[in-house]
Amino acid sequence: MRLPLAGLTVLDFSQFLAGPSAALRLSDLGARVIKVERPDGGDASRGLYLADLPFDQDSALFHAINRGKQSLTADLKDGDDLALVKRLIGTADVLIHNFRPGIMERLSLGWDDVRAINPRLIYAGVSGYGPDGPWRDRPGQDLLVQSLSGIAWLSGDGDGPPVPAGLSITDMMAGAQLVQGILALLVRRGMSGEGGRVDVSLMETAIDLQFEHLAVYLNRGGAMPGRSDVANANLYLAAPYGIYRTADGHIALAMTPVDRLGMLIGCAGLAEFPKDRWFAERDAIKAMLRDHLATQGSVHWLAILEPAGIWAAPVQDWPTLTGSAGFAALDAVQQVTAPDGATLALTRCPIRVDGQIIRNERAAPRLGADSAAIQSELTGAP
Repeated sequence: MRLPLAGLTVLDFSQFLAGPSAALRLSDLGARVIKVERPDGGDASRGLYLADLPFDQDSALFHAINRGKQSLTADLKDGDDLALVKRLIGTADVLIHNFRPGIMERLSLGWDDVRAINPRLIYAGVSGYGPDGPWRDRPGQDLLVQSLSGIAWLSGDGDGPPVPAGLSITDMMAGAQLVQGILALLVRRGMSGEGGRVDVSLMETAIDLQFEHLAVYLNRGGAMPGRSDVANANLYLAAPYGIYRTADGHIALAMTPVDRLGMLIGCAGLAEFPKDRWFAERDAIKAMLRDHLATQGSVHWLAILEPAGIWAAPVQDWPTLTGSAGFAALDAVQQVTAPDGATLALTRCPIRVDGQIIRNERAAPRLGADSAAIQSELTGAP
């Protein structure tokens, strides 16, 4: 299979998650990705261990985000190294960075600097809060952005504390937004021959993630909505939308008629609520559901609800998920292999091209592993 970005070269100056995840997706789609890293330690996520899980001299997290890339070490404050990097920029198609606003300019690698070197370059930047404003220099970290943006406030029941998402959603979505911008500019370049600049921030990504809820808020006079006291899952959706405990687990119920749901599960009291009260009295409805669903196990309820076309699902943990036939059918796990032959199980690229699953079985690069080869390419030396 010829991948759609084969032949493109991406320079990844970024660290941690948002920028590297964007570069990873471009790599999955066929681009050659060269990480440009500090000689003294490289990308900081090399040493960021989740659950103390190492692999091939670095953290498993680093490999999850940087599999299949190459590594060039360069001190950007050193004149010779900077000259080499600028020469590399002259041959590249895309440059990704997530330095704080102003840093790339001080290194003479800002947008105006690099487009003078390579007018066809796509210059892609990720920041925490954009180039201006009082938040500009705050730490661009996912949990902080979830908190500042209101995302953490969306989750949790009405009388409970805010609950952040259990994964780095603003980082990963910012990376996805960056990929969209890069691909759009590559299409434009294909028509005009000119490069361009794309910028995203974690905060703007977090705001966009809330577009449904903010659309209501911004057009209702600024009134803050309330979270459900019972089974809160969406600020603006009526009952029964939420997750409920059963006798042996939990099930999720999405949008469904409350009266029909009551008939199916034998909860006659639900019929007392007319359709125009399913939102206004959602906590009373959800409380009734909570008490009724707790009397039987998840399999019992799902055997009733799923054949009837009710949008319901069990709440699964990872052992249940990965042991399921549905998970097996997706073939969602791949192995990457280190130079010493060690293997690490990781998730694969979720995109299929021409009906085929994309895999990249090469582990992330050791720090500076490709420096000599890349320098030889640029200088023509053997």
